[in-house]
Amino acid sequence: MELPDVIEQCLSLPGAEETQPFGPEALVYKVAGKMFAVTSPDEFPARINLKCDPERAIELRDEHKGIKPGWHMNKKHWNTVMLDGTVPPALVRELVAHSYQLVVDALPKKVREKLGK
Repeated sequence: MELPDVIEQCLSLPGAEETQPFGPEALVYKVAGKMFAVTSPDEFPARINLKCDPERAIELRDEHKGIKPGWHMNKKHWNTVMLDGTVPPALVRELVAHSYQLVVDALPKKVREKLGK
């Protein structure tokens, strides 16, 4: 799976927006002002940081060499997913959705309702 496909998925999620709070070298994807994905589009190989349930994060790192503790993030709650073909595309899509859902689930009920969640 390539970075443009992951970015397209991030932006297709309800209420998602792309921001650049750390400058143009980092694209940050947020829902209701809360970050669920971060990537540096000029890096090679492409990678994306995604939130993850802490227990699942450890399992994923053990099972896939292309999933590592979150680079420059809280390593308990974030994974870096390499987009170099080592992680199956279906799993990448699932992890993007999982990251988004973790953030949405933590939002106030009123905000979730506005998102249709």
